[in-house]
Amino acid sequence: MEKSHSAAYAAAGVDITAGYKGVKLMSADVKRTHIPGVVSDIGGFGGLFAPDLTGMTEPVLVSGTDGVGTKLRLAELLNKHDTIGIDCVAMCVNDVICCGAKPLFFLDYIAIGKNVPEKVAAIVSGVAEGCVQAGCALIGGETAEHPGMMAADDYDLAGFTVGVVDKPKVIDSGRMAEGDVVLALPSSGFHSNGYSLVRKVFDVENADLGRYDDELGETLGEALLRPTVIYVKPVLRCIEAADVKGVSHITGGGFYENVPRCIPDGLCAKIDKAAVKTPAIFRLLQKKGGIDEHDMFNTFNMGVGMAVIVSPETADAALSALKAEGIDAYVCGEIVAGEEKVVLC
Repeated sequence: MEKSHSAAYAAAGVDITAGYKGVKLMSADVKRTHIPGVVSDIGGFGGLFAPDLTGMTEPVLVSGTDGVGTKLRLAELLNKHDTIGIDCVAMCVNDVICCGAKPLFFLDYIAIGKNVPEKVAAIVSGVAEGCVQAGCALIGGETAEHPGMMAADDYDLAGFTVGVVDKPKVIDSGRMAEGDVVLALPSSGFHSNGYSLVRKVFDVENADLGRYDDELGETLGEALLRPTVIYVKPVLRCIEAADVKGVSHITGGGFYENVPRCIPDGLCAKIDKAAVKTPAIFRLLQKKGGIDEHDMFNTFNMGVGMAVIVSPETADAALSALKAEGIDAYVCGEIVAGEEKVVLC
């Protein structure tokens, strides 16, 4: 590749040698994610992975894909690009865990106005950290330089994951019943949802993101850029310890759109709003933006990144398992009869 150079392509705005340098810079971070099953290194045409299916009677592959969205603008404004990749991984792996699947591997895609190898390597370092937290391997990716379509400093980040679960162990919400308990797994903030509204309310283009805020106990920039929590290992441990009947990743659409996705017909998740532990950043946004309560719960996670529904007999075991993984979960509701699937009261 040392001889690979196109003066004509460079004149058009694409420096292919920058891409090669970026791969070299990110190699150490990628290797941090290698787990048993990784067959190939980055740089090939495809990422190879040989899963260990020992003990599975009917393995099922589960895939998930997502991007970071306009939270990327905060990374650009703060010129801090080494955590945004965690969000990208989280938005994918937190989805596949909802059916009980363990993520196996991840691939990312970066579209960027100008390929600055050090910047791309910083982005990928965050992706690698997310993969380490999720216990999956980063086995490939793509960086595409888009001169003329994107400003030099702009970029977009997306990715996808593939996981596996034994079919008999797929979380079956059909077993859910009245009296089951809804557990709240705390979020770290907005995660990676609702940032078009967040950016508008806080006027981030003109705000002093580095100013310490007494109400938040940190700077606004720190609160807004904090990465999404990756719940894979805690939820897997919870599944082993308790009778888990439903898992919902609270993303875009908040409680009203996401909780119903794991609730069968005829049942309703009755959420106690007073029990929900909502961080200060949400209250500040609501006050500053004059946003009504329904819209807040219909847009943001309100401090609950994931809801796990368990039998009442195993609720304590579930809480203990989650706490052992560093998640200070708590009871926020119960399953009752009803047609609305979710009610906040």
